[in-house]
Amino acid sequence: MHEPMERWFLMLAALVLLAAGIGMRTPTPSDEPRFALVAHQMAASGNWLIPHRGADWYSDKPPLFMAAQAASHALTGDWRIAFLLPSLLASLGTLWLIYDVGRRLWGHRAGLWAALAMLCTVQFVFQAKRGQIDPTVTFFVTAANVCILRHVLLGPDRRALWLGCFAAGLGVITKGVGALAFLMLVPLWFAQRYRWKGLAPADGGAMVWLGAVLAFAAALALWLVPLAIYVHTHDSPEARAYVQDIFVNQTVHRYVHPWNSFQPPWFYIEVIFTSWLPLSLALPGLVPAWRNALRERDARVLLPLAWAVLLIVFFSITRAKRDVYIMPALPMLALCTGPWLAGILERRWARWTALVFVLALALPLLVFGVQGLTHPSAWMQRFAAARQLGEHASSLWWAFVAMGAWMLGCAALFRLRRAGAAVLAAMAGVWMVWGLSVAPLLARASSQAPLVQRVEQIVGPGGQLALVAWKEELPLAFGDYKLTDFGFVTPWHQQLADSIRWQEQSPGQRWVLILADVMGPCINKDATLDMGITSGRDWRLYRLDAVAQACRGGVVPEGDVDDWGGIDRRR
Repeated sequence: MHEPMERWFLMLAALVLLAAGIGMRTPTPSDEPRFALVAHQMAASGNWLIPHRGADWYSDKPPLFMAAQAASHALTGDWRIAFLLPSLLASLGTLWLIYDVGRRLWGHRAGLWAALAMLCTVQFVFQAKRGQIDPTVTFFVTAANVCILRHVLLGPDRRALWLGCFAAGLGVITKGVGALAFLMLVPLWFAQRYRWKGLAPADGGAMVWLGAVLAFAAALALWLVPLAIYVHTHDSPEARAYVQDIFVNQTVHRYVHPWNSFQPPWFYIEVIFTSWLPLSLALPGLVPAWRNALRERDARVLLPLAWAVLLIVFFSITRAKRDVYIMPALPMLALCTGPWLAGILERRWARWTALVFVLALALPLLVFGVQGLTHPSAWMQRFAAARQLGEHASSLWWAFVAMGAWMLGCAALFRLRRAGAAVLAAMAGVWMVWGLSVAPLLARASSQAPLVQRVEQIVGPGGQLALVAWKEELPLAFGDYKLTDFGFVTPWHQQLADSIRWQEQSPGQRWVLILADVMGPCINKDATLDMGITSGRDWRLYRLDAVAQACRGGVVPEGDVDDWGGIDRRR
C-alpha cells in the first residue's frame, strides 16, 4: 500500500472507530452534562461570552469548549451529536498532527506507528468518545508542541512557531493549561546549550520570539478583551466574583491549595500503567531505545520526551490529581515511540506480552458475559441494579460476550507471529462494541427522560416548574421546557427558601421538583408526589401546600438542611 493510501486509511479507520456511537446517547455524568448544559444555555440565550449554569455564572472553565459544542449544535441541529463533535474532531486532529510530525522527523512508517500507538491507547480513545474538555485541550497543546518542534527541529519556520503560540493561547482560553506547551523551551534551551544533534539553525532572534509572544497574546485577546469590556460595562458582584474565581481560584489557588481529587505523588505512575495500556506495555523496549537516542544527543527525542516528563512532574507536585490532567503528554510520548515500535514488536517477549494482554482482557469479558446471561452472581446483580439496567442487563452481558469472543478470535487469527496486529484489531472491536452498544445502553439506563415525562404530565402546560438541589443532567432532559432555578452553587437551604417565596407568588400554578434529602422539616413528605429514583436520587414534586407553616416566607433553618450547593466548597 502506498504512503498516501496508508495515510488516508489511517484517518478513515480512526474516524470510524472514534465516531462509532455518536448521536446514539445523551450526556452522562460526571462532566458531560455540565458542559452540555452550559452549551445549551449559550445557544438558547445568545450569550456566548459569559457561560451560565442555570442562573449562575459558570466560572469553572473558560467558554471556548462549550462554545464549540453550541456551534456544533448550530451546524447539526442535534445535541446528541453536538456535545460529542468537538472531542471527535479534536482527537482526529491530534492524531493527524502526531502522524505528520513523526513523518517529517523520522519518515512515514514512524509517523504511522506513532499514530497507531495513540489510537490503541485506552485513555485517548475513551476520552475521544466523551463530551469532555480534555481532548480539545490536548489538541491545542499538541498543535503548539508540534509547531514549536517544526520550527526548532525542521525549520527555521517562524510561521509554524507563531501558529503554535496562537494554539497555546487557544489552549489557555479552553482550560487554562495551554501555556504548559511552553515547557518545551526548557529542553530546547538545554539542547541548544549543549549543542545536541538535529536542531535547526536559529532564525531571527528576538523579533521572531516577539512575534511568538504577540501570537499567544492575540489568542488570549479573543476572549479577554470582550470579557474585560463586558465586565466593565456590567459591573456587579456576580461579575467580580466570576473574574476572581476563574482567574485565581480555578488556577493558582486550585493548584497550590486544591479542595478535591487528592491523590498520592505516584498516582500518575498508576495512570501510565493502566490508562495508557497497551502502549505502556512497550516501555521495557522503549526505555533502552530512548536512552541510546539521548546518549547520541538526538534532539528529536529529547524535546518531546522531556516535555512529557515535565508535564507529568508538574501535575504530580500538586495534591489534586486526575487521570486526564496528563493526557496532553500522551501524544508527545506516542511520537517518541514511532521509530522503534515496529522493531520492538518483532521481539519475542513483546509479542508474548501483546498476546497475553489480549487474552487477559478477552477471557474475563467472556466469562462475565456468559455468567451474566446464565447465572449472574450477587455482585453482578448489584452492578446492574446500581445502573438501573433492569430488563436490559442481558444486553450488557451480550456485549461482554461479543467483546470477549472478538478478542479471542483476534488472538486465534493473528497468533504470536502477528501479536501487534492482534492488539490493534482486538482494541478496535472492543471500542466499536462500546460505542455502538455499551455506552448508549448505560446512558439510556440512567436517563432522566422517564422522570421528566412524569413531571410534565402532572405540572401540565399551564403550570410552572422550579428545581431545587438539581444536577446538570436534569435541565438537559427537560430540553426547551421553561424552568426556574435558584442557582447551582447556592446552598441547598437557600435554594429551598427562595423556592418557597417563589411558590407563594402563585400557589396554584407553581411546582417544585426537589431532591428528597433536602426537604428536611420544611416539606411534608406525605404531601409530595413521589417521582421515583433516578441515578440513585429520590425526587419529589410538590406545591405550596406541602410547605410547613414554620417555613413560609422562606424561613428555612440552615441547620436543618444539608448545606451543600452541588459542588465542593472552596471559598
